[in-house]
Amino acid sequence: MNVGSLQYGVLFKKAFCNPEIFKPFIDDFFGIDINIDHVETEKSFYPPVGYVNCRYDLYAEDPVNRIILDVQHVRHFDHFHRFFYYHCIAILEQIKNANDYAPVQNVFTLVVLTSGDKHKKDIGIIDFDPKDLQGNPFYEIPHKIMYVCPKYVNEKTPEPFRQWLLAINDSLDEIVDVSKYDRPIIKKIFDHIQKDDITPDERAAMIDEYSYGLLEQDALKKGMEKGMEKGMEKGMEKGMEKGMEKGMEKGIKTVAMNMLYDKSYTHQQIAQITGLTLENVRELSLSSE
Repeated sequence: MNVGSLQYGVLFKKAFCNPEIFKPFIDDFFGIDINIDHVETEKSFYPPVGYVNCRYDLYAEDPVNRIILDVQHVRHFDHFHRFFYYHCIAILEQIKNANDYAPVQNVFTLVVLTSGDKHKKDIGIIDFDPKDLQGNPFYEIPHKIMYVCPKYVNEKTPEPFRQWLLAINDSLDEIVDVSKYDRPIIKKIFDHIQKDDITPDERAAMIDEYSYGLLEQDALKKGMEKGMEKGMEKGMEKGMEKGMEKGMEKGIKTVAMNMLYDKSYTHQQIAQITGLTLENVRELSLSSE
């Protein structure tokens, strides 16, 4: 079957804003039973909470739960922090006074990273519930965030997660073999994104998303090339004494030091551009003070 790629937010929202798809998708990942009859797109709170207003791709709630579903294709260096912030806003928005700090609704956030992540893991979980030293939960705070990367689904990915992630990843090349899937709900996703049913407005939105993604990738590439070029110049000079590998290492650290002195880059950005770990960057920062 020829389908549109679920990397595009417009198609992801088209498929998953259907409550018949959204509900089992969320229920399977979080092990809950939400009771909804509609799903909002581009949801934001008014008045805004905090200094930065956030907008959720897909949002639904019932009396007990608030559900956030976001999809991201272009890799951002801060996506873990970004969606953590989004999640916290959905909690904080519920606290209206100091009489009770317990939110009425539990907040569950599911982030789908279609292009993958530097950690190359299929599923990552932030569980807010406190635990004792033996890892036993207190069952006090149910809020949870899950980051899922369909690109890294494998034979060890447990069901029911595996078939959902396979279906999303399968769509990325725009051709799917529907016979591989035995769940009717998965086939319903493909029905919603058939190429012949994509509207002109949806195609225009897909083109805009694609162009924006190219611009972001190009900006990141140029930043890395510029940083590596400066590092190579200094690193090659010193590297001739102790070998190319040592010189490259020094060059990269020189780039990082220059960026630290510049003070216009965050530690996360420096790590992303140079390839150093965040711990390495912090060590360099301390040595430069």
